[in-house]
Amino acid sequence: DTHHVQGIDFDERHVWVTSVDKAQRKGYLQEFSIATGEHLRTVDVAEGDRFHPGGISADGEFLWVPVAEYRRDSSSVIQKRSVRTLELQCEFDVADHIGCIAIALGFLIGANWDSRDFYVWDRTGRLLRKVPNPTANAYQDIKFVDGRLVASGLLPGRNGAIDWLDYPSLRLIRRVTVGQTSRGVPYTSEGMAIRGDRILLLPEDSPSRLFQFSFVAPAFQLKK
Repeated sequence: DTHHVQGIDFDERHVWVTSVDKAQRKGYLQEFSIATGEHLRTVDVAEGDRFHPGGISADGEFLWVPVAEYRRDSSSVIQKRSVRTLELQCEFDVADHIGCIAIALGFLIGANWDSRDFYVWDRTGRLLRKVPNPTANAYQDIKFVDGRLVASGLLPGRNGAIDWLDYPSLRLIRRVTVGQTSRGVPYTSEGMAIRGDRILLLPEDSPSRLFQFSFVAPAFQLKK
């Protein structure tokens, strides 16, 4: 059980999920067992008009969670939360709707509504640069892996795709197109996380189903 799913990340034992309840103006960060799917805990991450959490990233010790107003060109707060307790450690404000975030060594990469622009900050929230998205993919969840940005989203026509982008140029290196779930939802509609050769996708709202794929380099063929 979730609400309108936004982002996911995971480690060896846990899956973390963000979702939004627009009617109740609530945003949630949930933790589940990766082995059994058992719900372990939920925290409300909303802050006033900012109740729309986005794509998240975990760095082993902390979870980075963008929470925005539910409208384009609005405002957000980037929350840093403890993986152990889910408690808020610190946060910084951004004058845009940030829909997803990736943690890298020494810096953060965020993207706004439909990822029209990328933002790069240091870990204190100081803006380092802002870069237009060089692709037509409306990224919903992003991760920084092995020096590259891995970003999943929807192409024009609502076709799903996962892209590998060079950093810092953000040049498109590879693209894997994906199909749809049995409910007709593109696999990359919402949450995506990648570790090693495992890709987890959480495209559907409640009741949400978690899909696990593996990819084989260098062709990056997805195998369910």
